[in-house]
Amino acid sequence: MCLTELARTICENLQWVAPNGNNKYYRDALAFQNHAGEGTEENMVKKELIELLFEAASIQRWNDHIRPHKGFTELDKQAHKMIFAYVLAKFETADRNTPISWRKLIEGGFFELLHRIVLTDIKPPIFHKLMAEKGDKLNGWVLDRLRDSVAPVGGGFADNFSIYLFDAEYAALEKKILKAAHYLATNWEFSIIYHLNANLYGLNETKAKIADEIEEHYELAGVQKLQLGKKTSHFMDLVGQLRFQQRWAQTPRIPETSVMGHMLIVAMLSYLASVELGACDKRVSNNYFSGLFHDLPEVLTRDIVSPVKRSVEGLEELIKEIESRQVEEKLLPLLPAAWHKELRYFMEDEFANKICLDGSVRHVEPGEIGRQFNEDCYSPIDGELIKTCDHFAAYMEAYLSMSHGVRSHYLKDGYHALFEQYREKKVAGMEFGRWFNYFQL
Repeated sequence: MCLTELARTICENLQWVAPNGNNKYYRDALAFQNHAGEGTEENMVKKELIELLFEAASIQRWNDHIRPHKGFTELDKQAHKMIFAYVLAKFETADRNTPISWRKLIEGGFFELLHRIVLTDIKPPIFHKLMAEKGDKLNGWVLDRLRDSVAPVGGGFADNFSIYLFDAEYAALEKKILKAAHYLATNWEFSIIYHLNANLYGLNETKAKIADEIEEHYELAGVQKLQLGKKTSHFMDLVGQLRFQQRWAQTPRIPETSVMGHMLIVAMLSYLASVELGACDKRVSNNYFSGLFHDLPEVLTRDIVSPVKRSVEGLEELIKEIESRQVEEKLLPLLPAAWHKELRYFMEDEFANKICLDGSVRHVEPGEIGRQFNEDCYSPIDGELIKTCDHFAAYMEAYLSMSHGVRSHYLKDGYHALFEQYREKKVAGMEFGRWFNYFQL
């Protein structure tokens, strides 16, 4: 939908009332929350929501500028943004002992991505102006568009979505961190765009606006650290290279996805599966960040395709050993030492079910977390669930490309093998076969 059509739709269907207790959009938000609780005896992720997440891989950013043809999708930017958000939040908790709601941070990133996908046709300067002047209108329209897709998601997702958009005080610190992360990720992109568009009219104005927005967030300890251009900044630059590492490198595919974008997809799918299972807050956030960081070592080793890993006995284990050594020598030293334990917990044995018990990591059997350890004090991670989400993301990448008419034996083989593996499989108590059966050719 173009901007003119969007404006016409809003004007025809929504009548503006000044913000107060009778605000139509506030009432719409309440109706949205009420609808979310109706008619769903079981928390269930719908096909439409999964499809929507993958749409971000087709949305190109800076498409009115000269730019690299890879690594600049909305999915890439949102993934980079969430890693920036993790870093900023860690600095707030570590340097200032400020409590952060990791679940609100994760959900806020999710909400903002969905919001952006729906409003993708609006250029950022116009988008920000519209939000400043008619934000309640746009938010009400977005919620109406997404109502059926998000209503069945567990964990109060739909309720929290409407509150997040309409209540300025809700998750105020988490919103500030996400906004700072947004501009830091945008600035990372712009530093590449700038050199390719040096003579473009208005470019320096854009540069100044981004710099001003970052300065507005200088009270965040992480923003100050990143602007120094030292170790943590180098970590984010290194992570940014995952935008340009292509998945399924041996075959053409539509849409193409990067390792960076894939990590966010796995993180979001892990979140959706976790809330469907009724996971505790720590389990939800651990599963999300384990998904977000599960391929992080590939920035040092590249994405080695599974058939190559399995072609020689012991090769997969050797690659894992090399990855672990590279992470210890090159990646972790770029971040504060106090964070290393948590990041190792996320990245080492990333597909193992594990908990923390008496100060040490303990691997547990499938289903044991749900039965005995679904409490924050155990800091549980459903590694098997994350692995399934990783495989489902690969399945979707093959499915989407073949549904667009771009096929190869690699895609066909991967699609069929994964479908047969999971079509009737239950993982961590969840029927993942339902997700795979949504998408059949």
